[in-house]
Amino acid sequence: MDTPGLPLLPTMGVGSYASPAWLHAAREKIRDQSFGADDIEETLEDATRIAVADQVEAGLDVISDGEMRRQRFVYDLYERLGGLRRVLPGRRAGVPGHDMAPRFATTERVTAPEGLGVVAEFRLLSRLAPGRPLKVALPGPLTFAASLQPAEGYGLGSGGVMAMLGDLVSLVQRELMLLTAAGAGHIQLDEPGLCRPPSGVSLEEAASVVNRALDGVPGRIAVHVCFGNNAGRPSADRSLARVFPAIQSIRCRQLVLEFANRQMAEVERLAEISESHEVAAGVVDVKSFHLETAADVAGRVRQVLRFVPASRLTVTADCGFSALPRWLARAKLRAMVAGARIVRESLEKS
Repeated sequence: MDTPGLPLLPTMGVGSYASPAWLHAAREKIRDQSFGADDIEETLEDATRIAVADQVEAGLDVISDGEMRRQRFVYDLYERLGGLRRVLPGRRAGVPGHDMAPRFATTERVTAPEGLGVVAEFRLLSRLAPGRPLKVALPGPLTFAASLQPAEGYGLGSGGVMAMLGDLVSLVQRELMLLTAAGAGHIQLDEPGLCRPPSGVSLEEAASVVNRALDGVPGRIAVHVCFGNNAGRPSADRSLARVFPAIQSIRCRQLVLEFANRQMAEVERLAEISESHEVAAGVVDVKSFHLETAADVAGRVRQVLRFVPASRLTVTADCGFSALPRWLARAKLRAMVAGARIVRESLEKS
């Protein structure tokens, strides 16, 4: 990664960060309308301050806002979309899982009349972390579509799905352009939806949808592809080979991929990926309560370096930290930074 001011093997989080305990309690107050608008704004800004402070304290090189204004990186953003009605999940009791996630059906064509709100998140981050390399992330069209059922406004069948995806592409692309205009130089599109496209959409078509959203967007664009992370559980077959051609065809500068929770399986495929893309490799497992040591992280980084030049590698976690308690997220961040530092120092001495 050749961004000025960044060291060799820079470290960054993927996107979401673990919520402090009081934020979980505050969200209950927000939902039952016990909090007013000013209370909500103060709460979410304070949570963002904590996310930024934890990253700075851990020593991360690239800082994000932790997506404290959203739940699980995407769910709250559906509230900014017009043309939807909520569909209650069939299972509402028991262990949390993907089948409990919010679901919506369209009542007309999907719109975002006031945008997705990510520009405001970036401006707050810029104010809270001045002078630091920043990254802002937002969900891609496939990931938005994962919780949407096209109905009114689109019709049923594959034609309705593709028409809805076209509208989602437009609103995501508009937010990307607004972020660029606001000064965001490092933008990440989150697309776990690529590994599990909407029904009737092929992997090749799914990659084309992502490329359409990125078309014409300037700056450093990254795309994060993972296999799902709701309550620490994946939602798709975790074979990289299955989605490799689609991933490789994405026209972005950096690919952000998970390896630690898969025991570094298929890491050799990064040799081919790194010929066309920079790589941010997940070397910390956010789907496990096991706490890696700095030596563990260093060993994983060295495995990646067998296939990716150090100048093209960023060290990161597998996914966001939202499914972990904050104490563990903080410890994993520190281990990630320390492990990257071990390898960086050894490379600089050689």
